[in-house]
Amino acid sequence: MRDLKLAFLQVWYTNKAFRRNPAAAFFTLVFPLMFLVIFSVIFGNGKITVGPGVTVSVATFYVPAIATFSVITACYTNIAMGLAFSRDAGVLKRTQGSPLPAWAFLFGRIVHAVLIAVLLVAICAAFGAVFYGATLPTQTLPAFLLTLVLGAAAFCALGTAMTAAIPNADAAPAVVNASILPLLFISNVFIPLQNPPAWLDFVSKVFPVRHFADAMVGSFFALSGSRLQGNDLLVIGAWGLAGLVISFRFFSWEPRI
Repeated sequence: MRDLKLAFLQVWYTNKAFRRNPAAAFFTLVFPLMFLVIFSVIFGNGKITVGPGVTVSVATFYVPAIATFSVITACYTNIAMGLAFSRDAGVLKRTQGSPLPAWAFLFGRIVHAVLIAVLLVAICAAFGAVFYGATLPTQTLPAFLLTLVLGAAAFCALGTAMTAAIPNADAAPAVVNASILPLLFISNVFIPLQNPPAWLDFVSKVFPVRHFADAMVGSFFALSGSRLQGNDLLVIGAWGLAGLVISFRFFSWEPRI
């Protein structure tokens, strides 16, 4: 019970530290909206078919797409970079010598990331509804929320696992961005995929970003007559489980020499 209380206190502390850094908080919350506006201005005049018999404006398509990007940023990019910096600064090592259980420290970081991801998705959805007339997924809200939570958990696990591939804090931005940015361009996030080459479609479906994007778009627009994109969720869950296994095996609390 004491350890659980410490874990939730760590969540509170992490959220408080986030609020006390207004510059970081502002850009964390506004950054996805910048992409939503930019892509909508560039590509938003046309229509796009997102499923059988479902055609929406490109601007509306970008609401769940940028929501997907928001979750990945909060739960993968920020987790991987933040843990790499904390590791090299000796914070993780000192944590092991403190009364705070090691798992509670990670619990605080991960829960904070998930909360920020949910907040970013809500902001994107509200912004899209107000400015682009996007219809919010009220009837498919449970499926959308399940997709959101599963995706957030999976990318938190993958972000933690990615720290094993980051040699030091200086390399963290390059390694993390190199691992995710190309996938965002070929996975129906930054660019709507309309009849892509077969090889590109195959490559994108190997990784979880494409499946998460398709599941978010599918549950947002209730595609294929189904509220849950089961196959995509299975792949996301499998990648999350792989990230969890790698984290348990290779995560390091001490700086690499």
